[in-house]
Formats: sequence, C-alpha cells, structure tokens
Amino acid sequence: MPVKLKYLTTAARITVAAVLSVAATGAVLAQSSPAPAAKVTAATPAPKLVVVISVDQFSADLFAEYRSHFTGGLARLASGIVFPAGYQSHAATETCPGHSTILTGNHPAHTGIVANNYFDLSVAREDKRVYCAEDETVPDSSSKKYSASVNHLLVPTLGDLMKAQNPKAQVVSVAGKDRAAIMMGGRQADELMWLVPTGLTSYPGTALSPTAQQAGTAIAAAIAQPRPAATLPADCASHDIAIPIGDKGATVGTGRFARDGGNFRGFMASPEADGAVLAAGAALRQVRKMGEGDTTDLLILGLSATDYVGHSTGTEGSEMCMQMLALDRELGAFFSRLDATGIDYVVALTADHGGHDLPERNRQNAWPAAERVDKALDPDVIGKDVAEKLGLRQPLLFSDGPFGDMYLSKALTPAQRKAALAEFVARFKAHPQVEAVVTGDDLAKYPISKRSPDTWSLMDKLRASYNPGRSGDFLVVLKPRVTPIPESGLGYVATHGSVWDYDRRVPILFWRKGLAGFEQPNAVMTVDILPTLASVIGVSLDPSKIDGRCLDLISGPESSCR
Repeated sequence: MPVKLKYLTTAARITVAAVLSVAATGAVLAQSSPAPAAKVTAATPAPKLVVVISVDQFSADLFAEYRSHFTGGLARLASGIVFPAGYQSHAATETCPGHSTILTGNHPAHTGIVANNYFDLSVAREDKRVYCAEDETVPDSSSKKYSASVNHLLVPTLGDLMKAQNPKAQVVSVAGKDRAAIMMGGRQADELMWLVPTGLTSYPGTALSPTAQQAGTAIAAAIAQPRPAATLPADCASHDIAIPIGDKGATVGTGRFARDGGNFRGFMASPEADGAVLAAGAALRQVRKMGEGDTTDLLILGLSATDYVGHSTGTEGSEMCMQMLALDRELGAFFSRLDATGIDYVVALTADHGGHDLPERNRQNAWPAAERVDKALDPDVIGKDVAEKLGLRQPLLFSDGPFGDMYLSKALTPAQRKAALAEFVARFKAHPQVEAVVTGDDLAKYPISKRSPDTWSLMDKLRASYNPGRSGDFLVVLKPRVTPIPESGLGYVATHGSVWDYDRRVPILFWRKGLAGFEQPNAVMTVDILPTLASVIGVSLDPSKIDGRCLDLISGPESSCR
C-alpha cells in the first residue's frame, strides 16, 4: 500500500518538517475548519466514529497557558465543549491509574490500577514489584522485563461495552506507551499497539496486522534517522532560558529536539512520537474503514510525547512550548484528514494527569519554596533503620519511592505489624516535607466521595485510589511542590504523582461537527467521559457500576444524556 506508507512517512514527520521548515516527502493536508453542518440535537443519530485522545501530562495549566497560541487541532477542540477544570480526581496521579479512568468511568479504587507499580508480596518470583500492565505469572519475568497484559484492569472499557452490545463495532487503540494503549483499549480491542524502538508492537504472541506492520516499519525508519536542532518558534522565545541542573554544568530549557539516529528516548521526548501515533491511527482507520459502516467504531490514541518532555526538561522551557505548538499542528492535520472522509465523528480529548515544573525553575519563577525530596525519606533507608530498631527481619518495607503506597513484610506477626506500622507512621510524619501519613485500615473505612472533585479532602483523594487488595499498608503524602526526585540529572528532572491540583487538573474537551460549543468552568472528572460518550452513541450502562456521570453536551434545554 504505497500511498498509505507515503502518508505514514509524511505524517510521522509532520512536526519535524514544519518546525524545521523542511519540505516533507509527501503532501501534508492544509489545516482547515470543517464545512458547516446541521445542528446536532438530541434527535441526531449517533456519530459513526468516536475518537478518544489522551495527551499524557497535558495539565489544565498547560492548556490555559497555551490556549491563545493554538491555531490547529487544539484550537478546534477549544471551540467545542470545553471543561477547563477537569479532574483526575484521585491521589495517585500517574500514567496507569489516570488512563484506567478515562474509558471505564471508574476511579482507580475500582479499576484496580492503583499506581504504575505496586507490590504483591505473594507473587512467586523474587521481584515483588508488579507493573500495572503486566502478567507477573509469566516465568522469568520481572517488573522491568515484563510480559504486557490487561489482566490487572478490573472493569470493562467503553470498547468492551461497545463490543458486548454490537460485536461488529471496531475498536483500535494506538499509543506511545503500552499502559496507555492497554488501559484505554481494554480486553476486546481489534487492534492494540504501542511504540517501541523497532516501531510498533502488541501483546506477546499477537501478530500486527499488515497495516500496523507497515506503520511500524515507517516509524522505525524515522527513529533511525538523526534529527538536527529545530528552529525555535517566535512564540517560544520567552521560554528559552537555560536552567542549571545537577553539578556537572548541565542545563535544560533551551532544547530543540536534536537527537542522534536510533535514540528512542529522544524520539519519544519529541513531537515525532505523537506524529507516529497519529499516523498509525489514521492509516488503521482508513484501511479498516472505521466510521464507514453500519456501526459506531472507536479509535483510541495515546499521545505520550508531552509526558516525556515534561520529565526530561520540565513544563516551562522552550522544549514544552515547542511541543505544545507541534501537538496543536499534528492534531490539526489529523482532523483535516478525517474531515476529508465526510465521516460524522466525535472527539474527546483529556489527559491522564497533570504535572508541574522542576524546582530549579520554580525557584527562579516566584516559588522559592519548591524543593527536591530529602534523601532521608528513602524508604529503603527508613525500612532498614526501623527493622534494626525493632529487631525485625529485613526487608521490612517495600515501596516504589519516597511517597505513595508503602507495604509491610507479610512475615510479621500481628504484634510486630502493629509496632512496625506505628514506628513508620511516626517517622514519616515527623519529616518536614511530609504532609500526611494515612493507613490503609483508615482508608478502607472511608467512603468514596460523591462531591465535586474541587472540594475533595485529602482523604477523599486517597480513598479514590485505594484498593484493599493492591494498595499499601500506609500511604505517604508529600507537601506541595516537593519533587520526589532527590537529585536532578539529564533525562529526569520533573514529575507528577502527587495529590495536589497541579497534578490532578486536566482539560476535558469534546467536539463534533454541528455541535454548538460552550464552556463550563465548574469541576468535572475524567470518570465522566465514559458515561458521556456512551450516551452519545447509545451504549447502555448500569449507573451503579461506574463512578462518573453523563455530561450534557447540548447547550440549551435539550440533553445528550439519555
């Protein structure tokens, strides 16, 4: 299919070609506004295609900061139904839990995806850390060298529900990260894949379709090519300030996405990665004729570059500015291609979590209290100290970092567990960087809040992430603007994962041709996306089995919530 490959190769380089002002190797569709359509009402038939897009680490802060600069796809979405105060309402604001909420309508407490990694001390293998999207029963596996799986997701996704209602419905999920593709795609996707250094891959033993193979080949070729430094857009000049990190003279804030050929991490931390996912998704839609049949189909796209950029260089440098403008252009080109098909489609775009800037730049920009976590909060160090003090066998404490879920050894007697828990709680609480320490026993007794997420207490946030079978014996919450990375170094300078609103707040955007736009500034949640889309396309739900509610997308007295 040379035409499709030509498109893939071009689309995978749309951003690079545009930023570098280099002619791409094929025609890139001009971005345009769709032609006027009949007004969407409650009686309008369901759209033929649902496009759900997650932009990893696309915080409400980033959306607000760059909204006036958008001219492409994000500008189109910003003219539709806008919920600027969306919430990933739970405490564990990480990639896997966040993606598990978007198309299930459930908080992590019910999806079972409590963190990117959690600990199961009962697993047979030596490595007790469990990756959220793995099958830990596979022989010789580990949380780093794992076998990808959807097994840990406890609830169905929108695609699963669509398939149950009409098996002819097509569901395709493509993402930069495996956990994004899996948590949104669910169990019944016709095709599900993610980016790897060799292009695209799927579950072990699952062969890619010819179209996906072709896309993967084009993506692998793009990864293999070196990229020179991009030209800084004028809109990003004010962000072009070098921020020293570490003690070796390194800086971030003035990057241009230059990379060596074969540098997959550099590829992922650039607009190229999003272009690759959008190109693969567009090609799969075209070949499978999604949106062209009698059913409503679902195309899921997980765009991961923003998260890689945020982790690598922070949220306020030239790198993130260039990424935001490129994302806008990439989405504009993708929507223009969809417009050309004449398909009636609806788009929902949100994020798995927010994020905040590295403390070194925050301190320069009017937030002097920003700091990195104290090495004294290393759970391995604290665990060893407590074990020695109480005369208990090591390892005593298991954790993925200095905050979040903490797990006690299962070898303890009830009396030993009580003593160890009391000692750990006291030690963590005594540290000036710690906001709170809450036990799992206390959270298990606490109800999941039904109130607006902007009013949630700390316990409300923690409870929405707490699953008694997978969460820790106690949880540690750091104070605001304490970055849980003790030392800054190139490649990983900033992160997310906190209970604070800069990590919880995300935009939630809907667009459909003929659907009158409006803005609702009141708080809504990502768990509201599933019931909202299900109502638009006529998929039946049991309200007692979800945490979200349907959002009415029709301005005026009519309602899209059936």
